[in-house]
Amino acid sequence: MIDQERFNEVLESFKQSFAWRWSTDGHDEQYKWKAVKHFQDNWDINAHDFAEMLRESIAPAYTKNLLASSGRFPGGMMSIYAQAAPEEVRAMYIALFDEGEDVVKRISDFKASAEHLHELYGEPGKNHFQDENSITTYLWLRYPDKHYIYKYSLARSTNNYLHAGHTIKKGYVAENVRNGIALDREINELLKADPDIRKLLQDQLTPDCYDDPELCTVTLDFEFFTYHYAKDKAFPWDSEWFPSKEMYDPEITVEQWAALLEDKSVFTENSLLIMSRLLDCGGAATCKQLSDRYGESISFYNSGSVALARRVAEKTGCPVMDKDSKNSKWWPVLYVGRYAEKAELGNYIWRLREELAEALGSAALPAADCASGKEGVEPNCNYWWVTAKPSYWSWDSIAVNETVDYTAYNDSGNKRRIFKYFEKAKPGDLVVGYHSTPELKVACFGKVESGLDGEPADCILIRKTRLPEHDLTYGEMKNDPVLCEMEYISGNPTGTIFKLSEEEYERIVDLTCDSACVKSDYDPYGKDEFLQEVYMTENRYDHLVAVLQNKKNIILQGAPGVGKTFAARRLAWSMMEAKDDSRIEFVQFHQSYSYEDFVMGYKPDGDTFSLKHGVFYRFCQKAANQPDKEFFFIIDEINRGNMSKIFGELLMLIENDYRGKKATLAYNGLPFSVPENLYIIGMMNTADRSLAMIDYALRRRFSFFEMEPGFDAEGFGSYQKSLGDETLDELVERVKELNSEIAHDRTLGKGFCIGHSYFCGQSECTDEWLHEVVEYDLLPMLSEYWFDDTAKLTRWKNILRGVLA
Repeated sequence: MIDQERFNEVLESFKQSFAWRWSTDGHDEQYKWKAVKHFQDNWDINAHDFAEMLRESIAPAYTKNLLASSGRFPGGMMSIYAQAAPEEVRAMYIALFDEGEDVVKRISDFKASAEHLHELYGEPGKNHFQDENSITTYLWLRYPDKHYIYKYSLARSTNNYLHAGHTIKKGYVAENVRNGIALDREINELLKADPDIRKLLQDQLTPDCYDDPELCTVTLDFEFFTYHYAKDKAFPWDSEWFPSKEMYDPEITVEQWAALLEDKSVFTENSLLIMSRLLDCGGAATCKQLSDRYGESISFYNSGSVALARRVAEKTGCPVMDKDSKNSKWWPVLYVGRYAEKAELGNYIWRLREELAEALGSAALPAADCASGKEGVEPNCNYWWVTAKPSYWSWDSIAVNETVDYTAYNDSGNKRRIFKYFEKAKPGDLVVGYHSTPELKVACFGKVESGLDGEPADCILIRKTRLPEHDLTYGEMKNDPVLCEMEYISGNPTGTIFKLSEEEYERIVDLTCDSACVKSDYDPYGKDEFLQEVYMTENRYDHLVAVLQNKKNIILQGAPGVGKTFAARRLAWSMMEAKDDSRIEFVQFHQSYSYEDFVMGYKPDGDTFSLKHGVFYRFCQKAANQPDKEFFFIIDEINRGNMSKIFGELLMLIENDYRGKKATLAYNGLPFSVPENLYIIGMMNTADRSLAMIDYALRRRFSFFEMEPGFDAEGFGSYQKSLGDETLDELVERVKELNSEIAHDRTLGKGFCIGHSYFCGQSECTDEWLHEVVEYDLLPMLSEYWFDDTAKLTRWKNILRGVLA
């Protein structure tokens, strides 16, 4: 039974914000009601073209994040399967929508059928995304007066916050769905009993919205609202904290904790800083939340907490958990924890034990927000040069944000050269990683996470934090006025770790990295701006974005003048939501373009040759440095290059399923991966007769999107109207007729149609400009198209010139 007092508390806030949440200034929540109306208007289980009917019914422009979001495309996958096997998919939906069968069984059967289709028609390793969330979305769209959307995190959060008493926990899928439905029905009855809800809904409904007579969609909206309301209230679900008192208790009293806080051998300066920051967050946070809010790496909080817990156990002799993992063995001395929700930053939340929190309340702690002068740099920071020999191990074998244990002893157990540097290395010190033969160049940047007094005790732990965006070789450093005096270069380079000065470190950063000081105030750019500039319908734009997000690689193909290049950069801007050209790289392929230009190869370097990284390799490093941002590599004339020759072993790594996976590069023998946040946009001219055959490798790894002339697009119509020229209007009509003839010409086809861009970019229309377009753009193209049909060519010359006359 729902706690009525809590329900009324949420309901009051829900009603107060209802109108604002429907508005475009708010959350624009009305899209759910529009999605139902659109589905009801288009759904026809007996449609002749079932695949097209399904695609339109669940179009992303209406269902939006319900069936397509970052890394999840259930609607798109079903559309793909429907194209391949329309009758099988039709049968799946007939069975799913059979209300005479148990709903949980229908959901399970639909999942099993999707898995079978995926084995037949899907790409290996790729998900079909047909889970309880997406399948109940189909049910809700079909029967909006009876069904609700089930989502585990929302159902559990709402159930817990409202004290509803239903069992919703990990691993019990069928039971969770049934209990989620029961919870929705209970909420639905309470909402129906409220005198204000229907009036609020009716005031907001528009003709393109479903009227929701049973308030089922309002119930979904209320559950979503409750989920976020609970987060804002930070309501603790005490029953979820692990381990319980019965499972494990370190048996340390408040008084004992107070004494330990005074012991500097147990609670070091960094330990007290972690405690202070946890208290500042209300006593509970993820390592990611702490890292983002106060600085330092995630490992600073993770490793620091584990090391502290171990010192506490050694000092007090308290019991520890009997677990195989050292993490679950040690951290419960200090904390209890639970898995974070999807909407929460990080993976696992730690909460201070009550006794420790009480003792901390009376302790002298450093300020939680204590900074270190320069952002990201610890007080009294040291700078180190750490060399790796690729034939033994390489920095490339670990990803950005992963750590490596750098042992202070060799295989014989003897101390490494310059052992004193290992002893001086401390958490927060900054590192330049270097590769010796064959590369002889800077490999990465890093940060010391723990010194020899940390875990484990015979090595320093280094986290790889970023990659260089430009090569910096040994020869270049030797000739640099600042770096030539480095200990590694001016002294004996035998050894693994060397001292750097702050000036030397910053010089290396300046020579290798652009994005360290990239501006952040780029002009905003989104879907609306794209549609104003690129003459494409909203539905095709949504489809284009969904395909690119799913496949990672796309080719914009079309005739000359359809705006492929113009659209490619703006597509990238719209997905980044900013005009940030620092995250875009643009190249053009040609017959001589090679792997050495693109990935790496030996190039002249003074009197000798050195291994140089290519443009794509460097851009991948740049993207890997900022995994939370999207990067776009744009390739013009992509079909003019030899893909196998240019990409080499990277031809596999650019596939969506292999993003983030490593392969060994041919030239340096080191592992390399293409980041998941990098998108490739290619452009291809379909009217080029010399490129009729397309490399199969290109077709398999890229989705193809047809860029069509945009004469009928709303944006072009507005532009044309703004020029207000009757001759232009007449010429556009004739070109549209010309395109119809080209599209039906068996020797040409729609890939040869005339694009709209020939008529764009003008603030006023003049006869001289129109004459130039016809005589120097259109007619030469038609002469090439119909070089063997002079009658047709002459007729169209007369038509187009006749408009100007």
